[in-house]
Amino acid sequence: MSEKFKIALIQMHCTPSPKENLRRAIEKTHKAAKLGAKIVCLPELFQTQYFCQREDHVLFDLAEPIPGPASKKLAAVAKSCKVTLEASLFEKRARGVYHNTSVLFGPNGKLLGTYRKMHIPDDPLYYEKFYFTPGDISFHAFPSPQAKLGMLVCWDQWFPEGARLTTLQGADVLIYPTAIGWHPSEKKRHGKSQHDAWRTIQRAHAIANGVYVASINRVGHEQGDILGNKAKSGDGLEFWGGSFLCDPFGRIICEGSHNKEEILIGEVDLGKIENIRRHWPFLRDRRVDAYSGITERFAE
Repeated sequence: MSEKFKIALIQMHCTPSPKENLRRAIEKTHKAAKLGAKIVCLPELFQTQYFCQREDHVLFDLAEPIPGPASKKLAAVAKSCKVTLEASLFEKRARGVYHNTSVLFGPNGKLLGTYRKMHIPDDPLYYEKFYFTPGDISFHAFPSPQAKLGMLVCWDQWFPEGARLTTLQGADVLIYPTAIGWHPSEKKRHGKSQHDAWRTIQRAHAIANGVYVASINRVGHEQGDILGNKAKSGDGLEFWGGSFLCDPFGRIICEGSHNKEEILIGEVDLGKIENIRRHWPFLRDRRVDAYSGITERFAE
């Protein structure tokens, strides 16, 4: 593994056309590779507008198996660009069984790892429990030519358990493909604090575990328009972008705007992990003998 390498976060808006979104993601991956990125990360469910704003059985038709048409194209792009590529897909695992799934392809086009989103939200305009079965392959760190990479997805980013368990599998970088935004009616009152909480919790994962964290969000206002089939009501969501990479002490290396498409390039230095963990030895001082209660829902 190289001690230093560049990682690209593709912050993009999503159109009503899955084919167009895939084309644009591939184009941006090529650009990132030309900028020197060795790892390229795409946002959550980037092939479509965020369809979980409504419960509609027709939208299950957007899912496809892995391997499938999209994953095969992405594998070919990783090989062509000679990059490690993370991509987030709507997976059809079997008839009636669907997952929110991230895949990792190596520079040779081979599948390095698969992760199915473990924590599934159910909030206004985030009706994911209707579509996604919770993941059942737990938390893993996948070796790549650059580093060991952990993939978690969006709502997972609020749970310290997922970050910790992935780190304990040996992850150097935690990758969080994300689709998170403001309810327009709430933005003025709560928008700043909501974004700050999102940014803070992930920086805390970096600090507590001594790892790099890469969070990749989309931008734009969406009502879940899929090929002209718009949501029936509501103001939609304004995705807040703000994609960022931070180092193992939570320091921001690069960060996106709230409203622009960007290819963010940041450098990862694996030597920093060793150095920071020596001076802030949180993993050393864990009391593994005292944590049995963590598997309980709540202490009675």
